[in-house]
Amino acid sequence: MDVRVGYILTMKKPHPCGAKEFLVLRSGMDFRIRCLQCGSQMRLSRPKLEKSVVRIISPKEKISRD
Repeated sequence: MDVRVGYILTMKKPHPCGAKEFLVLRSGMDFRIRCLQCGSQMRLSRPKLEKSVVRIISPKEKISRD
């Protein structure tokens, strides 16, 4: 899975605030992501993140969608 800093991930389960979209702040063996609704940050291991991602939106794709 090719996920880079700046990508937006849509997850299977929502964050406690209700949002399902997260911004990737750090990638590697583990990921740091930030909720786009409330701004809280969390760390996830790569296997856990790969299981829970439904859709990956690249920055270029987001610009063309808007």
